[in-house]
Amino acid sequence: MDAQGRGRADDVDPADQWVLNPDTGEYELRLPPSSPQSGVPSPRRPPAPDADRPARGRSEAPGRRRPAAPGRAVPPPRRRRGAPEEPLPGRRGRRPAKKAAKGKKVLLWTGGAMAFVLVAGAGAAYFYIEHLNGNIASVSDDGASTGGFQKDKAINILLIGTDKRTGKGNESYGDSGSVGHADTTILLHVSKDRSNATALSIPRDLIVDVPDCPTTQEDGSQKIIPSTRQVRFNTSLGQDGRTPSCTMRTVTELTGVKPDNFMVADFNAVKTLTSAVGGVEVCLGKDIDDPDSHLKLSKGTHTIEGEQALAFVRTRHAVGFGGDLSRIGLQQQFLSALMRKLKSNDTLTSPSKMLDLAEAGTKALTVDSQLDSIGKLKDLGLELGKLNTKNLTFTTVPVIDNPAEKVKATVVLNESTAPQVFEMIQNDVSFTAVKEQKKKEAAAVSARLKGSKAPASEVRVRILNGGAVAGSAQETLSWLQVEEGVTKSENAGNAPAALAKTTLEYAPDQADQARRLADIMGLPGSAMKPGESVDNAQGLPAMTLTLGKDFEGAGTSLTAPSKAPEGVQKSTADKVECAQ
Repeated sequence: MDAQGRGRADDVDPADQWVLNPDTGEYELRLPPSSPQSGVPSPRRPPAPDADRPARGRSEAPGRRRPAAPGRAVPPPRRRRGAPEEPLPGRRGRRPAKKAAKGKKVLLWTGGAMAFVLVAGAGAAYFYIEHLNGNIASVSDDGASTGGFQKDKAINILLIGTDKRTGKGNESYGDSGSVGHADTTILLHVSKDRSNATALSIPRDLIVDVPDCPTTQEDGSQKIIPSTRQVRFNTSLGQDGRTPSCTMRTVTELTGVKPDNFMVADFNAVKTLTSAVGGVEVCLGKDIDDPDSHLKLSKGTHTIEGEQALAFVRTRHAVGFGGDLSRIGLQQQFLSALMRKLKSNDTLTSPSKMLDLAEAGTKALTVDSQLDSIGKLKDLGLELGKLNTKNLTFTTVPVIDNPAEKVKATVVLNESTAPQVFEMIQNDVSFTAVKEQKKKEAAAVSARLKGSKAPASEVRVRILNGGAVAGSAQETLSWLQVEEGVTKSENAGNAPAALAKTTLEYAPDQADQARRLADIMGLPGSAMKPGESVDNAQGLPAMTLTLGKDFEGAGTSLTAPSKAPEGVQKSTADKVECAQ
């Protein structure tokens, strides 16, 4: 048997059969001439008992051994797709792979433990389609999804990493009897125009209401699992027999966003997928020795894979504040590192790594019934591949400590900020797009302060109190006239309405006066409002300065800091950050 299980061969490594065609720039499968062969790999399981032909086993290429398929954390019921009928002998069934732009060929982030790295492998390795189809496990979405992603709409994928300890070597991690809760959950939103995306982490200890969940049982029957109120989010999966469709319903109730699809991965996904790409590089700002996660690494940069990678994403006691929120930050750092590795030439130009990634990914994942073939996964991968990953924002549902607890163990929504985050996703407003827009607005506002300034003696301004402490207008008038030389100023009394922020309105031909007054008072560009002038007591055109609630007194600057205070942590997916 050769590397594809097609009835050929000698000691042939599958990676050696994929060679670069100098005329097309594509990798193509080159097999030595021999007898006719089948165009598809053997099925991963024998035919049904009533089949009229004997079952065929799948052999491995001599000299190359693949590890046994790892255990899965997959809620029942699941199904496997059988291989299709073979074509007539003499046809290889080979198609050259289409060339894709570098960095666009692979989906670059994962959810839960590593969920949608599968799309990376699947999108790039579709030449292995039928064999990979046999690897995929799926469960019903029970009507909880939109019916699947669509190419002309925004995409919302729910990525779930379970804490089920099935699989070789996982028994020693924490609760070996776990039913497989939603230990790590990310709602990935990709904008309709594919220009940006948001990966929203949902804390496992967030208190939520889990709704009634119609669930397909192993025998195909339907069972409604009753709702529970004020429980941890992670119980939306596994608890009382809940399947991923119940987690999907819970996310919809929480965020107002109905996911298109879901993907589920267990501990083995982290191990097998990181090994498939040759490990990922992470950075530590201090030595870590965490007996709970089994992670022991020194300060500095390390390349981790397998068991060590799993320990890294599970660590929480040794980083940050030692809780789940600190672990979420660590996982986001890890996913960013994985993205950089997948984007590198080392991965994209290695046929053997791409094959290993596709093989590991399809074995490590359970998907919903709307996403149960390599063809569908490839289509999703092509849509996600349009995204510029610099515009992927990792963020977390805003939460606060549960005020009902004396010993803080859970969190609740921060009602002042969480609704805004959910609305942004509902309305397809990207965090990166907002950031870029704010930068443009800030640049335009800052430009108002640039240019020539009139002498203080030429500045004409009327001063109104629009919410500042009583007497502020007169105090400011005296200060401007006596100490700053703005003699053409006057107190105009109270403003018709209170303002939160101090403003200076001026006509276009008064811009030089406005810049001088802003410089004297320490007004930010945002306080300057191009508009119209008004007549002062002498009937001459003057600017209008309205002191808002933010006004703290004459001579006190209102200009905000131009950068974040020291110690505020900031990170982007394309940069290396060291865990602290």
